[in-house]
Formats: sequence, structure tokens, C-alpha cells
Amino acid sequence: MTERDVEVIARLRLAAFFEGTARTLEEERAGLRGLIAGDGFEAAFVARFGGSPIGSCLFVRKEIDPAHNLTPWLAGLVVDTAHRGRGIGAALLKAVEAHAASAGVDRVYLYTWKARPFYEALGWSRLSSRTAGRCF
Repeated sequence: MTERDVEVIARLRLAAFFEGTARTLEEERAGLRGLIAGDGFEAAFVARFGGSPIGSCLFVRKEIDPAHNLTPWLAGLVVDTAHRGRGIGAALLKAVEAHAASAGVDRVYLYTWKARPFYEALGWSRLSSRTAGRCF
């Protein structure tokens, strides 16, 4: 992800994950910028079509529920509705998996309740009612 992607991806993520919450666009922008400026372990990946960002997926140390010690996480996989069903989500997921492997990570976690079949079809396994994981 680059600075030029932040606005579009922040809006896409806000609509997909935070509608009806107190999360603001500025908070989302700041979070993405933090990933860009980070230490390189955490990362934000972007899919583009015609040069425009159309999807994103994050690799982060911490996720939604801080009441556990699981780390790291695949987070916020989202593809603009006009571009779904074309393998973009799977490509973003593979980018996160490759990044994790290059960082020496052999297990990545995620929360999902709606998209479980998508992740299972790509080799992820259910660990609990809300958590899935993938070993490499």
C-alpha cells in the first residue's frame, strides 16, 4: 500500500467493516498510514484495477479481541463489490501468506463468521467458532 491508496482503501474498509460504529474515516486513514510507516512486519496489501485500488488485506500483530495471545493476524480482506468473484480476494490472501512466510511466520489467524467457506476453500482451518488459522 502507498499513500495514494489510503483514502480509497480507508473508505472501502469503513463501509465494509465499521458502518454503524463510532470508527471515523480519519481513524481508518491513521491506522493505514501507521502500517505503511511501520517496521515492515505488519503490512497492507492492495489490489488495483486500471491503477485504482479496488481491494485490500492486512497482516497485523493484533486483531479485534485483545483478550488472547494469538498473533499474527490476517485482517480486513475486502474487495469492492464491482470486482468480486474474479479471484482478487484469493490473490490478496496469497500475498499475505507469502509475506508471513518471508517473515518466518508459520501460522496466521483470522476472525470470520460470514466468509468461512471462502477461507476453507483456500486451505484455512477453523480453530474455534470465530477464529481460523493457516499453517504454512
